[in-house]
Amino acid sequence: MQGRYGYCRYDLNENPEGLPQKFVKEVLSEITPEFLAIYPEPDRFLRKYAAHLGTAYKNVLATNGSDMAIRYILETFAEQGKEVVTVSPSFEMYRVNCSILGLVHIPVSYEEDFTIKIEKIIDAISENTDIVVLLNPNNPIGNVYTAEEIKTVVDRAAGVGAIVIIDEAYHYFYPETFLKDALQYDNVIILRTFSKLFSLAACRLGTVISNPDIIRYLKKAKLTFDVNSIALLFGERILEHPEIIQEMIREEAEGKQYILEALAENGYECRSCKGNFIFVKPKHPASEVGALLAVKKRVLVHSYSNPLLKDYLRISTGSRKAMETFLRAFLEVDQREAVHYDS
Repeated sequence: MQGRYGYCRYDLNENPEGLPQKFVKEVLSEITPEFLAIYPEPDRFLRKYAAHLGTAYKNVLATNGSDMAIRYILETFAEQGKEVVTVSPSFEMYRVNCSILGLVHIPVSYEEDFTIKIEKIIDAISENTDIVVLLNPNNPIGNVYTAEEIKTVVDRAAGVGAIVIIDEAYHYFYPETFLKDALQYDNVIILRTFSKLFSLAACRLGTVISNPDIIRYLKKAKLTFDVNSIALLFGERILEHPEIIQEMIREEAEGKQYILEALAENGYECRSCKGNFIFVKPKHPASEVGALLAVKKRVLVHSYSNPLLKDYLRISTGSRKAMETFLRAFLEVDQREAVHYDS
């Protein structure tokens, strides 16, 4: 969707309020004419990022958002006509890139109770599989995997020569990570993004974490000046201010707890997810409530045509203040405005 400026945005799992204004102003003051005239140099950011993770420079790579990392990995490690296994529903760019690159997308469906059976993922991996994708937590369902489940998938994939992508876009809202697996195994790649907690969706900054061989192949495949200097600068400065990271984590957790309790008090069925989002089941058709929120309140939420999710709205979570804004609009629309659809 275009034209989202000026709306209260709870539809794409962005931070509804963004980074602290004072911090943004301080970083912007560093952007001089000379700074803008120089081609991007990612190494300084990457060394700080590796230190932040507790790993080595040789294990990390910066890309123009996670979207571009996905493209590079599929282009590098998947052969045309071979299979990419994901759960379904999941982040759509995996399916989209399969279509673009001539790969066969193998979706493993969720159960009716919003669980995924790891046995079905294992069964979907064949000799024709080049890549297996696990989002942890998954978007949009918000489930996570155990260490045993991940090991089972990684071992099965290794047996057929396949790469396993563990997409941790929502890592900071769910601290468990499989970072050590990416450094320990030959066939595991971790993806992270600065678009969610770090609130840099506009700048496009993603990262790949893996063993040195995989990183070396991806460096050869990627564009020379893939990530812009403004994104790299903001990424550096965020890493230098862990207190900002911790405060944003705290604010989101507080806001999520508030909105779940407030919706439950108003009689709504909710699903708490491990990322910065929740599901709520409106009292009126979800797609109609979502459309009314946009038109009447300039509030954006995510509705679905998928049969499993069609009765729900996905709501991005943020600070308590941001969630109070959403709640006022939602209750007024679903409990008052939506009645017009019934008449």
